[in-house]
Amino acid sequence: MAKHSRFTPGILKKAQWHMQDNQVTPEAVFRSRRQIVKAMGLGAIGASVPGYVQAGLFDLFGDQPKSSFITTPLTFQTNKQYGDADVLTPLDKVTQHNNFYEFGTDKQDPFNNAQGFKVDPWQLRIEGEVERPMTLDFNDLTKMFPLEERNYRLRCVEAWSMVIPWVGFPLAALLKKVGVTSKGKYVAFETAFDPEQMPGQKSRLMGGGIHYPYVEGLTIAEAMNDLTLMSVGLYGKTLPPQNGAPIRLVVPWKYGFKSIKSIVRIRVMDKQPPTSWNQLASHEYGFYANVNPAVDHPRWSQASERRIGEGGLFSATRIDTQPFNGYGEFVASLYDGMDLRKNY
Repeated sequence: MAKHSRFTPGILKKAQWHMQDNQVTPEAVFRSRRQIVKAMGLGAIGASVPGYVQAGLFDLFGDQPKSSFITTPLTFQTNKQYGDADVLTPLDKVTQHNNFYEFGTDKQDPFNNAQGFKVDPWQLRIEGEVERPMTLDFNDLTKMFPLEERNYRLRCVEAWSMVIPWVGFPLAALLKKVGVTSKGKYVAFETAFDPEQMPGQKSRLMGGGIHYPYVEGLTIAEAMNDLTLMSVGLYGKTLPPQNGAPIRLVVPWKYGFKSIKSIVRIRVMDKQPPTSWNQLASHEYGFYANVNPAVDHPRWSQASERRIGEGGLFSATRIDTQPFNGYGEFVASLYDGMDLRKNY
């Protein structure tokens, strides 16, 4: 993948987490559903995976459909401050195994149903407790701020994970540009509401019971943390619609549902905003949603995860989940003195 930099060429010091190019090896061979069922047996699969998580697991295998959505190359600089030696998840798995209920609840529904999604024109409003409210158009999203590529781990609350090379800019850069006032304590986010393009929004039944538009939120300290990224691309190109085109949030130390997709509104607030999954099931999904292996989901353990793309989805080998998804040195201080079991 060619990378074009708008920065002056220089020597970048390789940090301890630096991923060597030869470690990024996409998995090229996919097994069919029939082969998996024959080799493992449905009983073995059912016994090893929580019932809620089983839905969509087979979507990773079999014939791989082609995308009709055109992505374009981005200009960026690689930021190596936060990565590690994990192998990147192959692009086809990143783009064909998604939770984006606006396009359906099965893992491959977003890929199948989002191909005609129109992202240009687009408007992203930033308002609320800010000194300079503004609206960004489609071109502003990739041109207003220098873009960086960052390899982040993504940990889903369903106990699977990926490693994705996101391209974007720090949310802090945007918040500094609009000027957060002294009243700003939280940042609220809202996904596009367009039932004609997003079939899952046509009814709560089709969209997993969520009340749309999808909303999320962070504290101002979380939003200003340098790890928090506004992503406009992955694997060096603009985001496909199933991954949140044209702009989404990426908060790598939190469960994936916090990283809201296809954002049209950001509002700085003086009080904690509502969040979609907390509204739907407050006993299962809290406001903070920090990755915590010591706090189980009510229906399954969070102590380990299946890393998609490494050893096959149904490998008996799982990896241990790390507190804050392994980013504790950068974010743990945000929660000093907080009971992370109560504030889940």
